[in-house]
Amino acid sequence: MRRRHFIRYAAGTTAIAVTAAGWPASCVAPASPQLKDGEIMHTVLFELKHPAGSAEAEKFLTDGRRILTAVPGVRNFQACRQCSPKNEYPYGFLMTFAGQADFEAYTAHPDHGKFVKERWETEVTRFLESDFVKI
Repeated sequence: MRRRHFIRYAAGTTAIAVTAAGWPASCVAPASPQLKDGEIMHTVLFELKHPAGSAEAEKFLTDGRRILTAVPGVRNFQACRQCSPKNEYPYGFLMTFAGQADFEAYTAHPDHGKFVKERWETEVTRFLESDFVKI
């Protein structure tokens, strides 16, 4: 029995390692990406003025995650690096909201506004924002 448990554990670990090795960690999708009725998926693809992989770029991504996930209503926040040559935006912030009210509260929240004014407007060179609901 112990051996069987180990084999199951090792197989699961190997599968995860292969998946993570095959895709950059920043591109691994959350466990449950399906939207429920009424939920909103907010996506922002962007380019930074900082060189890719620089300490400044990493700080922006880390600070964005820390600041924006603290805003009430934010769910499933992901800070991602682009892994497809088909898209010209190297980074993305993805998050979901339970509904329109939570999304509007997020956009009006002072911490979101402060992040946009102090960091986004000074460090992001261009972006594409899209919001989706389940069909």
